[in-house]
Amino acid sequence: MPKSVLRHVVLFAFKPGTTAEQIAAVEQAFAALPDQIPEIIAFEWGRDVSVEGKAQGFTHCFLVTFRDAPGRDAYLPHPAHQAFVQLVSQHREKGLVFDYWAPPSA
Repeated sequence: MPKSVLRHVVLFAFKPGTTAEQIAAVEQAFAALPDQIPEIIAFEWGRDVSVEGKAQGFTHCFLVTFRDAPGRDAYLPHPAHQAFVQLVSQHREKGLVFDYWAPPSA
């Protein structure tokens, strides 16, 4: 049976006045990380489309998957990730990060 994987969930709300081009640059930069950081084994992202109105200003969700905690721990200080953090910090009003172990798929 496959092992659990570590999911790293990142939510962003952008500062008022952030342009569509600036948001697109953040999206593209985050989506480029899997090609630069081999510890990332899966990646997906999307914009909030909920009809419940409970997103609390968060508009973007990114899901990064790692085989194990050492993979996540290598990702966090990785130069490509740190460059991304510098980019997004210019435009992010608030962020939320939540890591969890996903059970093996059946």
